[in-house]
Amino acid sequence: MIRSLYNWTLSWAAHPRALWVLAIVSFVESSIFPIPPDILLIPMVLAAPSRAWLTALVCTAASVAGGMAGYAIGFFAFETLGEPVLTALGKADSFEAFRARYNEWGSWAVLIAGVTPFPYKVITILSGGTQLSLPVFIVSSVVARGLRFFIVAGLLWKFGPPIRGFIERHLGLVFSAFFVVLIGAFVLLRFI
Repeated sequence: MIRSLYNWTLSWAAHPRALWVLAIVSFVESSIFPIPPDILLIPMVLAAPSRAWLTALVCTAASVAGGMAGYAIGFFAFETLGEPVLTALGKADSFEAFRARYNEWGSWAVLIAGVTPFPYKVITILSGGTQLSLPVFIVSSVVARGLRFFIVAGLLWKFGPPIRGFIERHLGLVFSAFFVVLIGAFVLLRFI
């Protein structure tokens, strides 16, 4: 089923209204859709390199807007869905401690999930459920999603089709490794 959804999403890349489709996919991917917008972003930038920056901007803006929808899902549905489950499991008290820790480091969670292959939608909903500061969430989302989509668009604009395979196979790993090193450096500096 995921493969057919992937192929369906990819088929829209050549459509005359592909930019609108990219916006819709970017929006829903940030809260519920399982296919990342890169599936459309990559062929669209390769097909029209002169529109690379516009395509990345649309992808970023729609993704952040979708992230805000995911935040709203977590914010408004937590009391009706999340709390009863945590109470039934006997974890309601420990969630408050988790909420405090998450809100202290939540901007990093949003940054990491927004750039790496970790599902961004999980963090958008969790951020709403823990009531992470909305401005912090939005700024972190803009930075993370902007980095991700503008770097992909920039690489494709500069190197064209030869870089496509690298992006599809390794860019998520490169972003993940970067954040592991960055977080490791912060932890190391904290103990020095």
